[in-house]
Amino acid sequence: MAFSDIRQFIKALEGTGDLVCVDKEVDWDLEMGAIIRRTFETSGPAALFRRVKDYPDFQVLGGPLGTYRRLATAMGLDPASSYPTIMEEYERRLEHRIRPTVLRDGPCKENVLMGDEADIYRLPIPMLHDGDGGRYLTCHFVAAKDPDSDWTNWGLYRIMVHNRRHLGGLVLPFGDMGSFFYQKYVPKNQPMPVAIVLGADPISYATAMLPLPSGISEVEFAGALRQEPVELVKCETCDILVPANAEIVVEAELLPNVTVLEGPFGEYPGYRTAPRMPRSVYRLKAITHRNNPIFTTTCNGLPPDDHLVMALGWAAEIKKALKQHKVPVTQVYMPADTVFHMVIVAVKPSYSNVATQIGNLVAGVSRGGQPYVVVVDSDVDVTNWKEVLHALVTKCHPARGISVIDKEVGIPLMPFLSVEDRKWGRGARVVFDCTWPLDWPKGTAVPPKVAFNSDDTYPPEVRAKVLANWTEYGFKEVSPG
Repeated sequence: MAFSDIRQFIKALEGTGDLVCVDKEVDWDLEMGAIIRRTFETSGPAALFRRVKDYPDFQVLGGPLGTYRRLATAMGLDPASSYPTIMEEYERRLEHRIRPTVLRDGPCKENVLMGDEADIYRLPIPMLHDGDGGRYLTCHFVAAKDPDSDWTNWGLYRIMVHNRRHLGGLVLPFGDMGSFFYQKYVPKNQPMPVAIVLGADPISYATAMLPLPSGISEVEFAGALRQEPVELVKCETCDILVPANAEIVVEAELLPNVTVLEGPFGEYPGYRTAPRMPRSVYRLKAITHRNNPIFTTTCNGLPPDDHLVMALGWAAEIKKALKQHKVPVTQVYMPADTVFHMVIVAVKPSYSNVATQIGNLVAGVSRGGQPYVVVVDSDVDVTNWKEVLHALVTKCHPARGISVIDKEVGIPLMPFLSVEDRKWGRGARVVFDCTWPLDWPKGTAVPPKVAFNSDDTYPPEVRAKVLANWTEYGFKEVSPG
């Protein structure tokens, strides 16, 4: 059964040992961010701050989806589920979208602040890192509607507080919301209505981070992953529908041809990269929230953090695209430690140069999101770094096995880009071919692998005997992974 709101999810995390309730007063200015950052870097639990300085009426949940245990729990799976299990269930559920249910009212409307009362400083928005351009909203999604259809896009876009009624945001033109704004509202000099949703149920929040097809509202995919429809309610100042059980909804409009200085910000690749630049402006119109609201935040930085959801989504999307092009793919994985900028693909090659084809297809799917592509044979477990690194240093030729593609579309937050490259979105891509050439005869040119699980080293009956007697030998059971 799906969690109807973030409160049910919090109770579940308490039950699995994946939440710490912090009763000591915590300062929203850097202290809260430092605690959350430390939990991410130690693979620790989520944090529920019950006493926040200057904000006695709020609790703050930090880093709700920062581990695969918490993502599995959000999906209703055993928190100990392996990555392949989560991926398999994710792919299965997305095959059957579920349309939402629209209600007349909902808990997110228990308090309605309009006009001058809609002051962003009423919310406990933290100063997450020293050196940031300001206080940032980070654990939310922005809902925006295509004016020419019924498509409502959900996306995660960082938002900086400028003053009590205005926010600055990084709205890129190649994103779905950016395409609405720059192609349909800016030419008409019209403001674009948006809703910033904080504290939605965990799957709705996760879905907003996923690379899903354009033209279909994310809420239908959220229903698929929840296996229940999302309940929606209409905003106060526009016709955008938002989750009825969200904790807080900030209604605003994105202003055309108006900018404010935004940034810098400590971003998800683990660096403070994008410089302070003129960015798009949100103007507040209303704030609605539940009684005793729970604000949600995350502290970007050295991965992994909540962005591991994106890694799972991109891996599934790339796998789907490769299969559609008849690539003999067996596994696709994006290590959370690389955010979602490296993709490892396992294949059973039946034709030459499959790694080159995969690199080109990844470029078409990801729009610059995965500059590192590693292609391995199917006998390599893509989720096992030891096996991947072994394949990289033994099967990838230092010259012939590496393909570099310059002048690619690039994500402007990547630290390795120059300031000018970040400004114009210029990137590059590299493909590491760690597969054996098909023209190498096995047994002579292709050397046999020497490992416990290799049939070339130990017969299956010997391996089975050793495993059956492992504890009798005096060894401890080996945990999977």
